[in-house]
Amino acid sequence: MTRLTVDISMSLDGFIAGPDQTLEQPLGAGGEQLHEWAVRLASWREPHGLSGGETNADSEVVSESLARSGAVIMGRRMFSGGEGPWADDPNADGWWGDDPPFHAPVFILTRHAREPVTKQGGTTFTFVTDGIEAALEQARAGAGGKDVLVAGGADVVQQYLRAGLLDEIQIHVAPVLLHDGVRLLDNLAGAAVELQSDRVLHSPAVTHLRYRVARSAPAS
Repeated sequence: MTRLTVDISMSLDGFIAGPDQTLEQPLGAGGEQLHEWAVRLASWREPHGLSGGETNADSEVVSESLARSGAVIMGRRMFSGGEGPWADDPNADGWWGDDPPFHAPVFILTRHAREPVTKQGGTTFTFVTDGIEAALEQARAGAGGKDVLVAGGADVVQQYLRAGLLDEIQIHVAPVLLHDGVRLLDNLAGAAVELQSDRVLHSPAVTHLRYRVARSAPAS
């Protein structure tokens, strides 16, 4: 069965974005530091249309994750940084231009309906207005038997955790302290979440932690 996974970078003090997020600084103050380990890797650079890069154990972790994922789910703010009607969103086309790095169907959770948008390289953005379970159903249908990746943001990850729908979380812990910002594992009080350690890999740049999420009844 197609699994629902999370694969995300986090600071040592638990943040996936810094404070003061803006259109000009979507990851908040200092947030780019969380991804420096990945940006230098060949396996990250290739789907972003960039040449070169390092090939090492970290690169293999990224390659593995990309190969397993057949569809992506994300929140509206991760897609564009905006909210409200699309006509009022200054970044309504998203962050990634004409050739996004996903090369797979991407499902955007939003309250505002919109026709799907097809981009180069196999990426189609579909806008889902009827909740996380509907997005998951559509993503599984479009994943071609591969896993579905929840790309973020934190609120979307938390919704799937509270609903008991996630199967796996992989966290790439960067040796960075942001002190403030958006926490990955906030807002889970009362949720029956049990994580089982599955793998720990380490390099000088990052520590990769992978957990299986034990299935349990959703929080009321």
